[in-house]
Amino acid sequence: MHPANIKRLFDEAESTFGGIDIVVNNAGAIIKKPIADFTDEEFERLNAINNRGLFYSLREASTRLRDGGRIINNATSLLAGAAPGYAIYGGTKAPVEEYTRMQAKELGGRGITVNSVAPGPIDTPFLHAEENEGSTAYATSLFTENRLGTVNDIAPVVSFLAQAESGWVNGQTLWINGGYLTR
Repeated sequence: MHPANIKRLFDEAESTFGGIDIVVNNAGAIIKKPIADFTDEEFERLNAINNRGLFYSLREASTRLRDGGRIINNATSLLAGAAPGYAIYGGTKAPVEEYTRMQAKELGGRGITVNSVAPGPIDTPFLHAEENEGSTAYATSLFTENRLGTVNDIAPVVSFLAQAESGWVNGQTLWINGGYLTR
């Protein structure tokens, strides 16, 4: 992630739409393996996408979002629990919650809300690329409905946070995980 690329993205959005009202930070990368087995390059890749890329986007959003805007960040339910092999993923996603809380305070005077959603395991290639049948079955058993989450479980909450009616929800992390993990 390079700051110039994020700046160009914001420039294009302003040029195309005449301004920016909603920013959804949904980029993420994952590698599942023990800390001891991570290479420097793998660590830097996850940190660049999960942490630095988010920072660059939040920095641009701070000055470019119109008053009354919305920032919605994608965190992870692993912030409320632990799973072997996910330390670096969880560690590079942990700043999402802190950035969310603090930026909400910084931008709240302009009517801008900053929230994050923390999905549990979602039935997508992102999850299945790192899991096997046994680990997926175990994760599934932790949900109250005994199924993995779907994109359709997450999208309505993101949509709500993007609306004016969500204005009193600010600085929050919403755990959208079917009871997978709670905090």
